[in-house]
Amino acid sequence: MSEETYTLVTGASSGIGRAVAIELSKRYNLVLSGRDAARLEETKSSCNVEAEICLYPFDLGNVDDLSESIATLIKDKGIKISSFVHCAGVSRLLPVRSTKLGDLRDTFNTNVFAPFLIVQALASRRINGDALKSVVFISSNISNRGAKAFTAYGASKSGLDGLMRCLAVELAPNVRVNSVLPGAVRTRMTESIFANKEVVTRMKSQYPLGLGNVSNIADAVSFLLSGKASWITGQQLTVDGGATIDITG
Repeated sequence: MSEETYTLVTGASSGIGRAVAIELSKRYNLVLSGRDAARLEETKSSCNVEAEICLYPFDLGNVDDLSESIATLIKDKGIKISSFVHCAGVSRLLPVRSTKLGDLRDTFNTNVFAPFLIVQALASRRINGDALKSVVFISSNISNRGAKAFTAYGASKSGLDGLMRCLAVELAPNVRVNSVLPGAVRTRMTESIFANKEVVTRMKSQYPLGLGNVSNIADAVSFLLSGKASWITGQQLTVDGGATIDITG
């Protein structure tokens, strides 16, 4: 485990972000980011005790202050960040007629603009030296598809994957950038969907390997950050139990 560099995980207070943090703490020192400091402490308590862990409570929707905040974090903690996993996300299920401009702004602030600003800061030699080596965005399998009431969310995830590809080209060969596209995974953000038994039954029938869990996503992230993925960049790794390839009528 490196004593000099850290992995930044956003959305680390619950769900996929918490699972990612716990898994990565086996090999990396961590900076855990989320809006709720108390829940970040809960995540920290579940991590490997040998990992050095810094807490970074911040609302990523506050994009105007994000770049300066990242620079201050690195300077004040005296650390370098070698990898970044963006798990934070906003999902508002609204039909088109009910979607306001503010809903789009809030969704894109957290899902697209925040990860861009964080990568921009971490790729700055003035702020982070040459430490940054790998980035993973948690996208969604809706990125390449469509669904009712997912307009803002789906558009933001498509934007996130477009950002991923462009960053992968521009930051190569020093930094690898990839995304993981989860299918249906039960988290705090998706609890309302899983509360509908009819929807869950339908989803189960559409997943050849059954519904997934957060550890499936954490394992994929761990792989993409590792040396075993050293020749992989600019790629969408879909982890959805085969749902998006099943065209059975």
